[in-house]
Formats: sequence, C-alpha cells, structure tokens
Amino acid sequence: MATDEGGEFLGTGRRKTAVARVRLSRGSGKVSINGKSVTDYCRDTEFSRVALAPVALAEMEGMLNIGVRVGGGGVIGQAGAISHAISRALVAMQPEVRSGLKRAMMLRRDPRMKERKKAGQPGARKRFQFSKR
Repeated sequence: MATDEGGEFLGTGRRKTAVARVRLSRGSGKVSINGKSVTDYCRDTEFSRVALAPVALAEMEGMLNIGVRVGGGGVIGQAGAISHAISRALVAMQPEVRSGLKRAMMLRRDPRMKERKKAGQPGARKRFQFSKR
C-alpha cells in the first residue's frame, strides 16, 4: 500500500496460497498479468470479472494501467488475490473509494484455507471405517 516515486501505487493481496503484487498508475486502461494480457492469462471471463471487480466498483475502467505479478494457488485463489491487491492499491491512490470497497468486502483478506491432513486418518476430516467387533 505504498506509493512509488513515478506516480505508481502498490498493493499486495493474498487468497489461500496465492500472492499478488499490483502496480497501479493512471493511464489508458492496459492490464497485464505476469507479462501477458488479461485475455491471454485468463481462461474464462469469470476470472477476469472477479480479479478486476474493484476497478469496476470504483468506476475507473479504462483509466488505470495495472501491472500484476501473481503466483501460487489455483485460478480462483489467484483471482481473489489480484482483487485484494487492486483494492489496496486503489485505496492508496484514492482514499474516498475505501468505503465502497469496504462495504463490498474487498479490503478484507479471505481467511479460508485448505485444512491440513491429520495423522492416523486418510484426509483432513475423513476417518477410517470404525468396526465395533
């Protein structure tokens, strides 16, 4: 949530095991994720809709250049991490959009994680069959 010297605003977002780092700057609306365009990186429109939801909520489509570095996790985790990072960077850029993003729950990190597998059982919650006799 820091500001870079060149008028760029930074944000870091996390979801499950995915981590996204975002650079926002005023511009023509160019969006790149890991050096690729959104259409090349995203397999479906749902990914891009979730990832770029904060920009739509702030009504700034086509006004920002967004550079994203994301890694870890899967498709849904990465989309959530990008959304979280963009929200944080938008608040650094324009503090007045904070209330709308906060109401939409985009500034809060989603705490849900995969539960770990426990020893002595086949999965996180599954148990071996119990035999009384």
